[in-house]
Amino acid sequence: MVAAHVGLCTLPLVEVATLRRRSRAPLLWTGVLAAATALRWWSIRTLGSTWNVRAVVPDDLRPVSSGPYRFVRHPNYLAVSLEFLALPLAGGAVCSALGLSLLNAGLLIDRIRSEERLLARVPGYQEAFEGRARLIPGLF
Repeated sequence: MVAAHVGLCTLPLVEVATLRRRSRAPLLWTGVLAAATALRWWSIRTLGSTWNVRAVVPDDLRPVSSGPYRFVRHPNYLAVSLEFLALPLAGGAVCSALGLSLLNAGLLIDRIRSEERLLARVPGYQEAFEGRARLIPGLF
């Protein structure tokens, strides 16, 4: 995951510089990036002190179903996925957007499954999130 994030900060710059690409809709993708970043921070703020970068579930964890968690189980991962798409596209780095988004998706599939196995042990988690989409309401 660290390597993917480092790639997100470097590969689009390399692609744009070497292939002399420009974004076709920089304001659109900058707006998507801003919205995704706002969603990520909203998710982190909603979780408060229970948020962490590693899949660690404290013994006294209680399910959080407020904020963006009212709509999906993993809004932070939705936000990160949108950032992986929008950041490169804001500069015109189409190849980076596609490649990094696919890499990120592969990493998140494993991460979400692992996290949900841990969260399933938390009393009340299954009931709080039963029927709620993982990333996109109405899908997945």
